[in-house]
Amino acid sequence: MKHPTPTRSSRRLPKDRLEAMFHMQAELNRRIGIDTTSLPEDQQPTWILNFCRALSQEVAELVDSVPWKWWARYQTYDRDNARIEVVDLFHFLISLAQIVGLSARDVYDLYMKKNQLNFARQEQGYTHKDEHDNRRLLASGDSIAQHRRTQRQASSKRTRPRRTPS
Repeated sequence: MKHPTPTRSSRRLPKDRLEAMFHMQAELNRRIGIDTTSLPEDQQPTWILNFCRALSQEVAELVDSVPWKWWARYQTYDRDNARIEVVDLFHFLISLAQIVGLSARDVYDLYMKKNQLNFARQEQGYTHKDEHDNRRLLASGDSIAQHRRTQRQASSKRTRPRRTPS
C-alpha cells in the first residue's frame, strides 16, 4: 500500500501519539475540503450527522468482519479486516471530536474523568442514571474551555508580527 507524500506540517508530528493522530486527521480533513478544527457553529450539526453516518457504516463493516449470523455456518472471523475497521472508526471519531471543539488533550482529560465516573458507578451498583454526573465532568473547572482560551492566547502571540523600533 502506497502512503501519500507527507505534507510539510505532517513531517513535524507531535511526539504524543494521540496528538499526532489529531494533527494528521485535521490535515486529511482539510485535504478533503472540511476544516474540522474551525468549522462555523451553524455547520457543525450537519457535519456531526455526516460523521455519525460514516461511523455507523464503519460499525456495520466491523460487524461484517465477525460471524454474526448465528444460524449460518459459512461465516468466518476476519481479524485483519476488523482491525482496519476499528482504525477507520478512529478517523471519524477524531473528526467528530474536532468538530465539537475537543483537542487530543481534551479527549484524554475527559476520558480520564468519565472512566473514573464509570468505575464509581460500578462500585455503587449503578442502580440509576444521573445525567448530572456527565454535566459535572465538564463543569469541574471547565478545563476544556480554559485550555481553549490558553491555546488561542498562545496562538495569537505566535502570529502577531514583531514591531521594530522606527
